[in-house]
Amino acid sequence: MNDTSLSLLNRLRQSPESQSWTRLVELYAPLIRAWLRKYDVQESDAEDLVQEVMLAVSKDLAKFEHKGQPGAFRAWLKGILVNRLRNFWRTRDRRREVGGDSDIDQRLAQLENPSSELSRLWNEEHDQYVLRQLLQLVKPHFAPNTWTAFYRVALAGEKPRDVAAELEISLNAVVTAKSRVLSRLRHEAEGLVDSSCGFAVED
Repeated sequence: MNDTSLSLLNRLRQSPESQSWTRLVELYAPLIRAWLRKYDVQESDAEDLVQEVMLAVSKDLAKFEHKGQPGAFRAWLKGILVNRLRNFWRTRDRRREVGGDSDIDQRLAQLENPSSELSRLWNEEHDQYVLRQLLQLVKPHFAPNTWTAFYRVALAGEKPRDVAAELEISLNAVVTAKSRVLSRLRHEAEGLVDSSCGFAVED
Protein backbone atom coordinates (compact mmCIF):
# COMPACT_ATOMS: atom_id res chain seq x y z
CA MET A 1 0.00 0.00 0.00
CA ASN A 2 3.07 2.31 0.20
CA ASP A 3 1.75 5.31 -1.78
CA THR A 4 -1.82 4.78 -0.56
CA SER A 5 -1.03 4.56 3.15
CA LEU A 6 -1.96 8.23 3.27
CA SER A 7 -4.72 10.04 1.44
CA LEU A 8 -3.91 12.19 -1.56
CA LEU A 9 -4.56 15.27 0.56
CA ASN A 10 -2.20 14.18 3.33
CA ARG A 11 0.52 13.18 0.87
CA LEU A 12 0.38 16.67 -0.60
CA ARG A 13 0.52 18.33 2.80
CA GLN A 14 3.53 16.31 3.89
CA SER A 15 5.41 16.36 0.59
CA PRO A 16 4.01 18.38 -2.32
CA GLU A 17 5.77 16.28 -4.97
CA SER A 18 4.77 16.63 -8.59
CA GLN A 19 2.90 13.34 -9.06
CA SER A 20 0.43 13.99 -6.24
CA TRP A 21 0.07 17.63 -7.26
CA THR A 22 -0.63 16.66 -10.86
CA ARG A 23 -3.28 14.27 -9.62
CA LEU A 24 -4.95 16.99 -7.54
CA VAL A 25 -4.98 19.37 -10.51
CA GLU A 26 -6.46 16.63 -12.71
CA LEU A 27 -9.14 16.08 -10.09
CA TYR A 28 -10.13 19.68 -9.55
CA ALA A 29 -9.42 21.78 -12.64
CA PRO A 30 -12.51 20.59 -14.59
CA LEU A 31 -14.78 21.11 -11.56
CA ILE A 32 -13.46 24.62 -10.95
CA ARG A 33 -13.77 25.46 -14.64
CA ALA A 34 -17.41 24.34 -14.63
CA TRP A 35 -18.20 26.61 -11.66
CA LEU A 36 -16.44 29.54 -13.30
CA ARG A 37 -18.88 29.20 -16.19
CA LYS A 38 -21.77 29.50 -13.72
CA TYR A 39 -20.37 32.93 -12.83
CA ASP A 40 -20.13 34.26 -16.39
CA VAL A 41 -16.38 33.77 -16.81
CA GLN A 42 -15.47 33.53 -20.49
CA GLU A 43 -13.36 30.63 -21.75
CA SER A 44 -10.54 33.05 -22.56
CA ASP A 45 -10.25 33.93 -18.85
CA ALA A 46 -11.17 30.58 -17.32
CA GLU A 47 -7.77 28.92 -17.63
CA ASP A 48 -5.99 31.79 -15.88
CA LEU A 49 -8.53 31.72 -13.05
CA VAL A 50 -8.23 27.95 -12.68
CA GLN A 51 -4.48 28.39 -12.32
CA GLU A 52 -5.00 31.16 -9.75
CA VAL A 53 -7.26 28.94 -7.66
CA MET A 54 -4.88 25.98 -7.82
CA LEU A 55 -1.90 28.24 -7.03
CA ALA A 56 -3.71 29.47 -3.93
CA VAL A 57 -4.42 25.86 -2.93
CA SER A 58 -0.75 25.01 -3.38
CA LYS A 59 0.41 28.04 -1.41
CA ASP A 60 -1.91 27.60 1.56
CA LEU A 61 -2.39 23.82 1.74
CA ALA A 62 0.19 23.45 4.50
CA LYS A 63 -1.91 25.83 6.65
CA PHE A 64 -5.18 24.01 6.00
CA GLU A 65 -6.46 22.12 9.04
CA HIS A 66 -9.12 19.51 8.43
CA LYS A 67 -9.74 18.72 12.13
CA GLY A 68 -11.96 15.81 11.14
CA GLN A 69 -14.81 18.05 10.06
CA PRO A 70 -16.90 16.61 7.21
CA GLY A 71 -16.57 18.69 4.07
CA ALA A 72 -13.77 20.86 5.46
CA PHE A 73 -11.62 20.70 2.32
CA ARG A 74 -14.42 21.39 -0.13
CA ALA A 75 -15.56 24.37 2.01
CA TRP A 76 -11.99 25.68 2.08
CA LEU A 77 -11.68 25.25 -1.69
CA LYS A 78 -15.02 26.97 -2.21
CA GLY A 79 -13.79 29.94 -0.19
CA ILE A 80 -10.72 30.24 -2.42
CA LEU A 81 -12.92 30.05 -5.52
CA VAL A 82 -15.28 32.76 -4.21
CA ASN A 83 -12.39 35.08 -3.35
CA ARG A 84 -10.75 34.67 -6.77
CA LEU A 85 -14.07 35.31 -8.52
CA ARG A 86 -14.67 38.46 -6.47
CA ASN A 87 -11.21 39.75 -7.31
CA PHE A 88 -11.72 38.92 -10.96
CA TRP A 89 -14.92 40.94 -11.27
CA ARG A 90 -13.91 43.85 -9.06
CA THR A 91 -10.43 44.49 -10.39
CA ARG A 92 -11.30 44.09 -14.06
CA ASP A 93 -14.74 45.66 -14.01
CA ARG A 94 -16.10 42.77 -16.06
CA ARG A 95 -19.71 43.55 -15.20
CA ARG A 96 -19.85 45.83 -18.21
CA GLU A 97 -19.22 42.84 -20.43
CA VAL A 98 -22.26 40.96 -19.12
CA GLY A 99 -24.64 43.85 -19.61
CA GLY A 100 -24.72 46.60 -17.03
CA ASP A 101 -25.69 45.81 -13.44
CA SER A 102 -24.79 42.28 -12.50
CA ASP A 103 -26.00 39.98 -9.76
CA ILE A 104 -22.55 38.39 -9.49
CA ASP A 105 -21.95 39.71 -5.96
CA GLN A 106 -25.28 38.38 -4.78
CA ARG A 107 -24.68 34.98 -6.35
CA LEU A 108 -21.20 34.81 -4.83
CA ALA A 109 -22.66 35.68 -1.41
CA GLN A 110 -25.12 32.81 -1.81
CA LEU A 111 -22.33 30.40 -2.72
CA GLU A 112 -20.32 31.60 0.28
CA ASN A 113 -23.27 31.02 2.65
CA PRO A 114 -22.92 27.41 3.89
CA SER A 115 -26.68 27.04 4.35
CA SER A 116 -27.70 28.26 0.88
CA GLU A 117 -29.02 26.13 -1.96
CA LEU A 118 -26.00 27.07 -4.09
CA SER A 119 -23.67 25.91 -1.35
CA ARG A 120 -25.57 22.62 -1.07
CA LEU A 121 -25.25 22.19 -4.83
CA TRP A 122 -21.49 22.85 -4.61
CA ASN A 123 -21.15 20.19 -1.89
CA GLU A 124 -23.10 17.63 -3.88
CA GLU A 125 -21.37 18.28 -7.20
CA HIS A 126 -17.96 18.38 -5.54
CA ASP A 127 -18.26 15.02 -3.80
CA GLN A 128 -19.82 13.17 -6.70
CA TYR A 129 -17.45 14.63 -9.27
CA VAL A 130 -14.28 14.03 -7.23
CA LEU A 131 -15.22 10.44 -6.46
CA ARG A 132 -15.95 9.75 -10.13
CA GLN A 133 -12.52 11.12 -10.98
CA LEU A 134 -10.89 9.08 -8.21
CA LEU A 135 -12.54 5.95 -9.58
CA GLN A 136 -10.85 6.56 -12.91
CA LEU A 137 -7.49 7.25 -11.26
CA VAL A 138 -7.68 4.11 -9.13
CA LYS A 139 -8.94 1.79 -11.88
CA PRO A 140 -5.55 1.17 -13.61
CA HIS A 141 -4.14 -0.26 -10.36
CA PHE A 142 -6.39 -3.33 -10.51
CA ALA A 143 -6.76 -6.28 -12.83
CA PRO A 144 -9.79 -6.10 -15.17
CA ASN A 145 -11.67 -8.90 -13.36
CA THR A 146 -11.05 -7.28 -9.98
CA TRP A 147 -12.36 -3.94 -11.18
CA THR A 148 -15.36 -5.46 -12.93
CA ALA A 149 -16.31 -7.42 -9.82
CA PHE A 150 -16.00 -4.31 -7.65
CA TYR A 151 -17.97 -2.13 -10.05
CA ARG A 152 -20.83 -4.54 -10.57
CA VAL A 153 -21.26 -5.31 -6.87
CA ALA A 154 -20.39 -2.00 -5.19
CA LEU A 155 -21.69 0.49 -7.76
CA ALA A 156 -24.15 -1.37 -9.96
CA GLY A 157 -25.72 -3.19 -7.00
CA GLU A 158 -25.54 -6.69 -8.44
CA LYS A 159 -25.47 -9.77 -6.20
CA PRO A 160 -21.94 -11.07 -5.51
CA ARG A 161 -22.97 -14.66 -6.25
CA ASP A 162 -24.33 -13.71 -9.68
CA VAL A 163 -21.21 -11.71 -10.52
CA ALA A 164 -18.97 -14.59 -9.44
CA ALA A 165 -20.85 -17.03 -11.67
CA GLU A 166 -20.73 -14.76 -14.72
CA LEU A 167 -17.05 -13.92 -14.28
CA GLU A 168 -16.25 -17.56 -13.46
CA ILE A 169 -14.44 -16.67 -10.25
CA SER A 170 -15.11 -17.63 -6.65
CA LEU A 171 -17.53 -15.76 -4.42
CA ASN A 172 -14.62 -15.00 -2.11
CA ALA A 173 -12.72 -13.42 -5.03
CA VAL A 174 -15.65 -11.08 -5.67
CA VAL A 175 -15.89 -10.06 -2.03
CA THR A 176 -12.11 -9.55 -1.86
CA ALA A 177 -12.14 -7.46 -5.04
CA LYS A 178 -14.80 -5.15 -3.63
CA SER A 179 -12.91 -4.78 -0.36
CA ARG A 180 -9.55 -4.06 -2.01
CA VAL A 181 -10.86 -1.38 -4.36
CA LEU A 182 -12.93 0.29 -1.64
CA SER A 183 -9.92 0.37 0.65
CA ARG A 184 -7.82 2.15 -1.96
CA LEU A 185 -10.62 4.59 -2.77
CA ARG A 186 -11.08 5.45 0.90
CA HIS A 187 -7.37 6.09 1.33
CA GLU A 188 -7.32 8.39 -1.70
CA ALA A 189 -10.55 10.21 -0.84
CA GLU A 190 -9.97 10.75 2.88
CA GLY A 191 -10.30 14.43 3.70
CA LEU A 192 -11.47 15.32 0.19
CA VAL A 193 -15.04 14.04 0.21
CA ASP A 194 -17.67 13.19 2.80
CA SER A 195 -18.24 9.56 3.71
CA SER A 196 -21.97 10.20 3.27
CA CYS A 197 -21.80 11.12 -0.44
CA GLY A 198 -23.44 9.10 -3.19
CA PHE A 199 -20.51 6.84 -4.11
CA ALA A 200 -19.62 5.93 -0.52
CA VAL A 201 -20.71 2.31 -0.46
CA GLU A 202 -20.32 -0.09 2.44
CA ASP A 203 -18.23 -3.23 2.61
